[in-house]
Amino acid sequence: MQGRRAMGRSFQRFRGTRQLWLALGLCGLLAACSSHPPARHGTPASGVQPATVEHPAVTVATRLLGTPYHYGGSSPRGFDCSGLVYYAYRQAGVAVPRTTTAQRHHATPIALTRIQPGDLVFFKHGYRRVSHVGIYTGNGQFIHAPSSGKRVSYASLDNPYWQQRLIAAGRY
Repeated sequence: MQGRRAMGRSFQRFRGTRQLWLALGLCGLLAACSSHPPARHGTPASGVQPATVEHPAVTVATRLLGTPYHYGGSSPRGFDCSGLVYYAYRQAGVAVPRTTTAQRHHATPIALTRIQPGDLVFFKHGYRRVSHVGIYTGNGQFIHAPSSGKRVSYASLDNPYWQQRLIAAGRY
């Protein structure tokens, strides 16, 4: 009986936290994703296969490959970069904030040399501290919602464009 009560309290705490994050996400400003070079849709860049052991958010994001980019989007009708992360993690049962900046702020920082599938990778375009986010899938690949006119796709951290803009990684 004691175990059930403790489990119930844990669930209530999780549920309250999730509702708080959802409310904060709705109140926050939406982060825009900058443009970048074209990515190959539905297949990993450079022909490298994604990791075989997947994080639940990676599984969700993989099913969304090919979904159109939509500024401010956070549903299968269309995603921006932080909306894809928000949706994939929510479907996996993990509450994350809605914007790229808040996602970085609330994630547990991870050394770039220690990233694992499911970790978030953050990029800087232009003057903003962080302006783009993707979900690391393993083998140097990540899934993201690139920019207007493009679709949810894989990209490679080995691509010089992404290498010079990668600034942080975080875990939920």
